[in-house]
Amino acid sequence: MRFAIAAVLAALLLASAGCGESKQDKAKKQVCSARSDLQKNVNELSSLTLATASVNGIKDNVNAITNDLKKIKDAQGNLNAARKAQVQQATQEFESQLSSIAKSIGGSTSLSSAATQLQSAAKQLAASYKQTLAKVDCS
Repeated sequence: MRFAIAAVLAALLLASAGCGESKQDKAKKQVCSARSDLQKNVNELSSLTLATASVNGIKDNVNAITNDLKKIKDAQGNLNAARKAQVQQATQEFESQLSSIAKSIGGSTSLSSAATQLQSAAKQLAASYKQTLAKVDCS
């Protein structure tokens, strides 16, 4: 009888030791964390003005967005099929719009024109985020 109880307890301990986060759960957390950080950086860019913008600040935000997109892509392989499809589509659409916005910047000849372009681009980026990655379910 003691042996049976000990065996059951040992089995329960082994089973509970194996209960960690699944790859899907970890991937979901990675996607949602990166998405949240990406949103923060998009919001920072869209709130910039000529007085508050700096080249280094803009580069930092853009680099952070790029890194967040990489984290999202890296996690996609471990998501379940439905979530993976949703994340892939949102990421592709956001990247496409980001690329298009980036190409539209830089043709200005004056500082005020460049600032206007940057503000417009940042607003487009924020709208793109809302249309794509903001729709990814993180609940």
